[in-house]
Amino acid sequence: MANLEGALEQLREERKRAEEQAEQLGSAILAIEGILGRSSGSRNGRQPGRVVSAAARRRMAQAQKARWARVRQGSSSTATAGPRIAGKRRTLSVAARRKIAAAQRARWARFRAKQDRVAA
Repeated sequence: MANLEGALEQLREERKRAEEQAEQLGSAILAIEGILGRSSGSRNGRQPGRVVSAAARRRMAQAQKARWARVRQGSSSTATAGPRIAGKRRTLSVAARRKIAAAQRARWARFRAKQDRVAA
């Protein structure tokens, strides 16, 4: 019985030391975070956001609208225009559609055959 009481007392002392150490580590972390926060000017460890005036935002919006207008007109090349906004859709020939359908039927046949082998 005395051994258990001694072990219990040791565990309590160890817990107290661990709590003190965790408290010291926490204060050290807070001190370093405070230093970093003041010197770099960052919020929550992130880079500060760029401040843009209302006039600059207006100019950026106008420039973006002009870029989209050029894309819609088709004046720029298709490689630099980005996604296609409007235009003629390409169609497949009847022969091409038949080849695709036959290939898909063959894929499903292989899949079903494999499922039958697994089930058997």
